[in-house]
Amino acid sequence: MTLAVTNLTIARGGLPVLADVSFALEAGQALILRGPNGVGKTTLLRTIAGLQPSLNGTVAGAQDQIAYAAHSDGLKAMLSVSENLTFWAEVFGQSDISNALKAFDLESLSDSLAGTLSAGQKRRLGLARLLVTGRPIWVLDEPTVSLDTASVAMFAAAVEAHLKSGGMALIATHINLGIEQANVLDVTPFIARNDVAMGSSDEAFL
Repeated sequence: MTLAVTNLTIARGGLPVLADVSFALEAGQALILRGPNGVGKTTLLRTIAGLQPSLNGTVAGAQDQIAYAAHSDGLKAMLSVSENLTFWAEVFGQSDISNALKAFDLESLSDSLAGTLSAGQKRRLGLARLLVTGRPIWVLDEPTVSLDTASVAMFAAAVEAHLKSGGMALIATHINLGIEQANVLDVTPFIARNDVAMGSSDEAFL
């Protein structure tokens, strides 16, 4: 399985931000996106995840294969930790949440309401949803926000386990996760020029 991004040009607010981005991600690999704030990393991830159209270029191998996680934890406050994970597992046609609870040290909190958790605990629960999707490609936008050092290591271990099982991960982050299988792509060289031709607009998605 391969996720192939070819000559992808993306827009924010109808204006090109990155142009001609190309890379390929194979099973067992991770790619870390780097670049200054506002350069277009989030827009790139959203486009690859199918949440907004590109102006030009193609994304192949992603259909029904991606689990996307952004800044929102996507939790239901009045459901418990286990109920939240069960809900998301059922959305993706899965049932077992035990590995997700263990991987993110949530077993002792399984009966706690999500709304009563700390910011870091909510983030861990939000990331634990990835393990109940059954999706092989994880597309993650700044996943370590609100996590302490121990929780960052916990997340990195979950990513490495996912890669060893044949999964892939595309991650925008400014920190070093210490993932051996990860390559780094600086998107700064792909900043779009003012004369990049416009294709379809993303205005309907804003």
